[in-house]
Amino acid sequence: MLLTDLPIEILPEIIDHVAKPQHLAHLCLVNKAFHRFAVPKLYERVYIYSWHREGKAKACKVQYVEENRVNILNQVIQLFDTLSRYVYLANHLRRLEIRDFPKALTAVDNDILNHVLHGLKNCHNLRSCTWTRDGSLNSDVLKTLQSCDNLRDLEFNGHNEGHYDARLLPGFTKLERILIIMPSQAVISQLSPWFTESGSMLRSFTLICKGSNLITDALLQSIAPCLPNLQHLNLTGCPKVTHNGVWAIISSTVSGLLGLGLEGVSMRFDMAILANRCLTTGSLSLLRSITLTVHQQLSMKEWIHDVLNLISASPLERFQIYSIGVSFEALITEDLWNNLVLTHASRLVRISVHRMLISLEAIANICSQCTNLEELFVVMESSALDDLANYLSLAKKLRTVHINSPIDASTDVYPFVLKVDRALSIIKRCNPALNQLGCNSKVWQVDRQIIREDDGTLRSERVLAPYGSPDIPEQFTVVRT
Repeated sequence: MLLTDLPIEILPEIIDHVAKPQHLAHLCLVNKAFHRFAVPKLYERVYIYSWHREGKAKACKVQYVEENRVNILNQVIQLFDTLSRYVYLANHLRRLEIRDFPKALTAVDNDILNHVLHGLKNCHNLRSCTWTRDGSLNSDVLKTLQSCDNLRDLEFNGHNEGHYDARLLPGFTKLERILIIMPSQAVISQLSPWFTESGSMLRSFTLICKGSNLITDALLQSIAPCLPNLQHLNLTGCPKVTHNGVWAIISSTVSGLLGLGLEGVSMRFDMAILANRCLTTGSLSLLRSITLTVHQQLSMKEWIHDVLNLISASPLERFQIYSIGVSFEALITEDLWNNLVLTHASRLVRISVHRMLISLEAIANICSQCTNLEELFVVMESSALDDLANYLSLAKKLRTVHINSPIDASTDVYPFVLKVDRALSIIKRCNPALNQLGCNSKVWQVDRQIIREDDGTLRSERVLAPYGSPDIPEQFTVVRT
């Protein structure tokens, strides 16, 4: 049977599994039926990342600077020229991700900016926008995005000085998810009037900073009453935030949080006090996901006890933890893993550990007892890989595995490289559901290759292929402080 002879009813199912834009573009050209279903899929999500081919020059040499600017401009021009000229294509766009963009467009670039604004105005069905390149967001873009009536999700760079008027932000009145990177004082000053106006709509709020002293308990306490329906709170790099500020947010929610991320908060953060308050009120009785960081100054035994207490009454599904700075030895966290499995084994679908060694015994316990485990990120010595593979085989629903080397700044030891043949030996011992394997900076997706035997029978064999999803592998975004 030819591809063009396939029943039209199954085309949407086939196309839905195609991830790469270039593959979708080819499908658009097969025939009218393929074009009908592939075009909406191709244009529903558009993104420009900084590491794309023809994006930023990797070498920091003077001769590349102008070429780099031209390449970025070309991407932007091609994208927004299409969106401005073809309204029917712009109407398909649901998710726009601009992670690279010319900084501070000059008067010479006015034509480009007009293209951008015109293109955005045509995106009537846009629901999610990410615009995170420092210095690239301006007031005109913000005003145009506010005209997108269906916009519910906004990620943006909070460094506004000389780029946009922070007083425009309260004009976004329908957002359900907000993520702000490196917010300035001007942006922070708008949070209270912004959330007073439309905070009841907000379901998810994330602040990503780099040791900012601007995010304080007083700030969180001031906006907390405006966020009754918040379900996800994530704070990164906020060393002035303690348990009091976080409790103000948690206690103001009507139903409690589903997700909580506390990364790089104050060293005075008292986990015991927060745990007691939450248990007394049942405020985290719906918590599904938690992300935490640890540091050298903590008394790990007490901290682990308090964390386990904090989540003891929660239906936890995702547990993420990493160390700021030095790596912790496996023995220190043994009680954490034993008790985590004891309390939450039947529900856990993801365990993510970074910059902290975890023992093979703990991994064996996790893989054998957590019957719904789908994602596992661990730190492991290369000498333990063979034993690790044997224990991974115990997890019957495991879909994603990532292995990182221990980090030790005092040595010159480089992260080990997992060769393809060794990676294949690992996946062949895992369950057939495994579809992604990574080691340090390398990520593969697991594909199936159909092989015809001499007798004519067909069999499927697992092979490693380059990572093909447009999504950033989450293991590369976890450690942010």
